Amino acid sequence: MLMANYIPSQKGGPLASEKPKNSLFWASLALMIVLALGIAIYVKNHRLLGEPTLSFLSSASKSKSGKTFSDKFTRKGYVGETAKMSESSNGRWWVNSGGRMDISGGTGKTILGNLSSGGKWFKNYKKNNPEDTDGGLHPQNIFRLVTRGKWENFSQEAYFRIRKMNLSDSENRNESNGILLFNRYQDGDDLYYTGLRVDGYAVIKKKIDGDYHTLAYERIFRGDYDRDSNPNLLPVGRWIGIRSVVKTKKNGDVEISLYWKNKKSSKKWILAAHYTDKGQKGDEITDSGYGGIRTDFMDVEFDQYKISEL
Repeated sequence: MLMANYIPSQKGGPLASEKPKNSLFWASLALMIVLALGIAIYVKNHRLLGEPTLSFLSSASKSKSGKTFSDKFTRKGYVGETAKMSESSNGRWWVNSGGRMDISGGTGKTILGNLSSGGKWFKNYKKNNPEDTDGGLHPQNIFRLVTRGKWENFSQEAYFRIRKMNLSDSENRNESNGILLFNRYQDGDDLYYTGLRVDGYAVIKKKIDGDYHTLAYERIFRGDYDRDSNPNLLPVGRWIGIRSVVKTKKNGDVEISLYWKNKKSSKKWILAAHYTDKGQKGDEITDSGYGGIRTDFMDVEFDQYKISEL
C-alpha cells in the first residue's frame, strides 16, 4: 500500500520505500534547472540583460487583422541612446536621440529637467550638439524613439503629456516642433511624420533624402504662434492622443490619415488631416518601415503606445 511510505522505521530513519520521494525530488530539481536555462536563453535572445529596459513590459500579439505591439510602460527602468539600432539593450525600442527614455510611475518619458553636469549624456551633447540641447542640459530637446519591428500597412497611436517647454535659443526651435509619430521610417532621412505642432496645426509630412515636404496642414488649436511671446499652442499638463493610419492602395498610392483626442477618456478619435501620396513631392514610401515617437524642445511623458497591422 502507498500508505506504507509514510510509516516510520523502528529506528526512526526513513524506510527504503521512501526512495520514490527522493526520485521525485531529483526529477523536480532537474525540471527546475531546465526551466532556468530556458529563461536564461530567452533573456539573452531578447536582450534583457544590462540596464533595465521595456522589452519585458511590452506585448506583441495577433489581432484579427494582423500583428500588434503595445506598451503601457508599467515597470520602472530606462533605455539608453545608442548609435545603432542593433546596439540597443532593448529588444523592442531604440532611442536614436535624446539621451534616454525613462520609465516610472506608469509612463514613458523623455529626460525631465536639467541633466547633471557630470553625467554621460550631458558631456556627450555639450560636446557634439550644444546648440540644440542648451549646452548639454536638455538632450530631450531632440528626442527620437524608434520601434525595432517594421510595419507596412498599420495604425499607430500614443498619448502625450507635455510637462514643460524648453525655450532654447537654438534656431531649430520653431513652429514646426511638436509631438509626432514616425511612419514607415526607413532611416533618419526617409519617412513619414504625423502629429501636432506647437503652432496649433496638425501636420502630415514626408522626408525624402533628407528634404522635408509638407503634405497636409490643418489648424486644430486657435491662437497666434510667436517664437518669443507665444511659443506653444498645445495643451501643457494634459494628455493628448495621436493616431496615424498608413496604407498603400492597389494602385501604389499611399493613404495617410491623422487623428487626435483631446483627453484619454474620449472614446472618439477626431480626424485632423488626410493625404493621398501619389508621388507629387518625391517618391511615395511604400516599403515597410519602423514606427515610433518624436518630440521637440519639451519635456514629455507618453503612454499606451500601440501599433497594429491592417
